[in-house]
Amino acid sequence: MAHILALDQGTSSSRSIVFNEAGEMLAIAQQEFTQHFPRPGWVEHDALEIWRSQLATAYEALRKAGITAAQVHAIGITNQRETTMVWRRDTGEPLGHAIVWQDRRGEALCQQLREQGHEALIRERTGLVVDAYFSATKLAWILANVPGARDLASQGKLAFGTIDSWLLWQLTGGTAAQGAVHATDVSNASRTMLFNIATQAWDDELLALFDIPRSLLPEVRPSSHVFAHTADSIFGGTRVPVAAMAGDQQSALFGQACFTPGLAKNTYGTGCFLLTHTGGRRFDSHNGLISTMAATPDAQPAYAQEGSVFIGGAVVQWLRDGLQAIEGSHQVEQLALNVPDAGGVVFVPAFTGLGAPYWKPHAKGAILGLSRGTTVAHIARAALESIAFQSAALLQAMAADIRAGGGTEVSELRVDGGACRNDLLMQFQADLLGIPVARPQVTETTALGAAYLAGLATGVYAGLDELAAKWRVERRFMPTMPHAQAEALMQQWQKAVSQVVAD
Repeated sequence: MAHILALDQGTSSSRSIVFNEAGEMLAIAQQEFTQHFPRPGWVEHDALEIWRSQLATAYEALRKAGITAAQVHAIGITNQRETTMVWRRDTGEPLGHAIVWQDRRGEALCQQLREQGHEALIRERTGLVVDAYFSATKLAWILANVPGARDLASQGKLAFGTIDSWLLWQLTGGTAAQGAVHATDVSNASRTMLFNIATQAWDDELLALFDIPRSLLPEVRPSSHVFAHTADSIFGGTRVPVAAMAGDQQSALFGQACFTPGLAKNTYGTGCFLLTHTGGRRFDSHNGLISTMAATPDAQPAYAQEGSVFIGGAVVQWLRDGLQAIEGSHQVEQLALNVPDAGGVVFVPAFTGLGAPYWKPHAKGAILGLSRGTTVAHIARAALESIAFQSAALLQAMAADIRAGGGTEVSELRVDGGACRNDLLMQFQADLLGIPVARPQVTETTALGAAYLAGLATGVYAGLDELAAKWRVERRFMPTMPHAQAEALMQQWQKAVSQVVAD
């Protein structure tokens, strides 16, 4: 039975998982790395620390699985998206820290682009809204503010990449002289605000708008593709094909077997990311969502509609680290169950602004509806409910867009990510949406998607029908709340959001 190694590089940790060809997890290794907050609104990572942690977990996962690299059929990479870095081609040294997707320093440039009337062009070409979330303004900031960056870029000595490109570069040698490969896939490229999702190519007009030299950019390939083989130094002379790369949310969509229009998944991680597959047809949103590339098994383009919540599971981390209401994130469900409901408390966790469908970068977090009877349990329950409220707002916006375009509506939501193990949250999510919420047997669907994509590229799997047959439900949460009650709760949430935005 073939083994596939998935490298799952996330916002707070690097993980590696060994799967067999049946899609079963044989071993997992995880290592957290440092979060850097040099100024308010700035979030950075040390790219070399990311690489070291990713490689260490790969070695550990192989050891735990009891296999060697020679028994690995292929490697698939999935990664935190939009996080932006630049490095020297000759030495492989980064030009400072990577700028994380959560970072807001590009907002001033975004505001300038809006005022200059470029928003419609960017939306038409990329499917994205103008927001500091995406990579282009981060890259423009590096070129404008890191000493020597602009000159080195103009000389073709620098490489830009999201984290997938950085890992591929390191896996294939680390320097141009060692034959390092500079590439990305369509799903990651579509998150940069520089990639034309209609032509499937970097857009010269957008590059000129952001003043970014084309020489910085990686080659773009399908998500399922043999990008290169690992350098001899990585696995002691064994050269393993790197056969897939996909942004984490598109990889999760693939791992959830959402291959056809109307199938949707929501990942409950640091943020929440809701994607609906729309097939070969792009849906332009009128409700604050974005069009993006789905992970592609071949050269045929595939699209998804997406909404991103900036603060999902991170609100539980705040309860632990900021409020110190719990000692461990696993305790939040039990604390919330101490009360029958949130007692009128609504928690809007806009710690880094509000993402889709609101796109309010300057919004601040707030807890509303407090009374003398409010306890920390009510706040914990409201924090969990905030995750479901934000996701429900996304799906409602998505449904409106799809109905208007005559597409296939979502009838069931497939879920994954750490917080999907919280039964209270999943039941509340089903109640708000009024549709079933399905939790699969394998919830590590981000890594599983990368493994499936790598297996497709190397002949382990014959096609999408084979992969769809592997998807299994562990539990399906059915809505039990009356529709009128769910509607009233959503109205209460929207009122709270309007107060936060107004402030």
